[in-house]
Amino acid sequence: MTRVVFVLLPGVHLLDLAGPAQAFSTAAGFGQPYVLDYVAEEPQIRSAQGLPLTARTTWPDLTPGDLVVVPGWSAPTLSGGPRIGPETAGRLRAHHTGGGTVASVCAGADALGQAGLLDGRRCTTHHQLQDELAARHPRATVVRDVLFSADDRIVTSAGIASGIDLALHLLAARHGPALAARVAREMVIYARRNGNEPQASAMLRHRSHVDDTVHRTQDLIDTHYAEPLPLTRLAAHAGVSARTLTRQFSRATGGLTPLRYQQTLRLERAEHLIGQGATTESAARQVGFEDARMLRRLRSRPS
Repeated sequence: MTRVVFVLLPGVHLLDLAGPAQAFSTAAGFGQPYVLDYVAEEPQIRSAQGLPLTARTTWPDLTPGDLVVVPGWSAPTLSGGPRIGPETAGRLRAHHTGGGTVASVCAGADALGQAGLLDGRRCTTHHQLQDELAARHPRATVVRDVLFSADDRIVTSAGIASGIDLALHLLAARHGPALAARVAREMVIYARRNGNEPQASAMLRHRSHVDDTVHRTQDLIDTHYAEPLPLTRLAAHAGVSARTLTRQFSRATGGLTPLRYQQTLRLERAEHLIGQGATTESAARQVGFEDARMLRRLRSRPS
């Protein structure tokens, strides 16, 4: 089982917590082995919206595959927000040192900074807090105008609803774009990623439209991207002619054909596998290419 531990601090924003929690809970409903835990320094805290929340005060045992998330809180300034205690700071550091991923939403980045996890790393937070975050943690590189930033298993997001984008990114990185697309579809979210963010996935980058015919086609491609998908099959699934589908798909995605979209998904998944140590040949086979030649051509093609 993979634990997702949410660290709740006083004044926590409900959506900072509920958005990512819903995404991982939805993934669990699709058969992924996620278990959600909630820890706090006190057994009950009050959320920014007034709803009291209860949590365990002892941390579960964690493995490198587990995830720790610190949702943001309501405070006019970061300096006026909560301070994390020594045990919480030590737990955050220990999980990252042990190979785990630590993430934050909105002001939660300051808690990571208090634990020393932002030093020498890129990070982001809500646009109203970026200057103060940079001043409070001068050894960090605060990235502006992005929805999230990932650096050495420290993943920070801009705020509020961007926590959902963060969760979908983590699901896509761990399980591939098909699962993330399925979770987004179930949550009725076609999330937008900032195009300047290198980690932005095509599954979300080309979903910021309202064409349901194209969304249905993308659902099929996202789920079966490693399989041959003739245009005739995609058109039949969408209930339109091949010519109509090609025209609508190109208009909705900014010029992509269904085949180019599928190749983009394959390439991004292959890059992830190679980054995890797979050979080019092995990655090519896993994402549906007959051999590595096409993958090498796609990797060398200018973006």
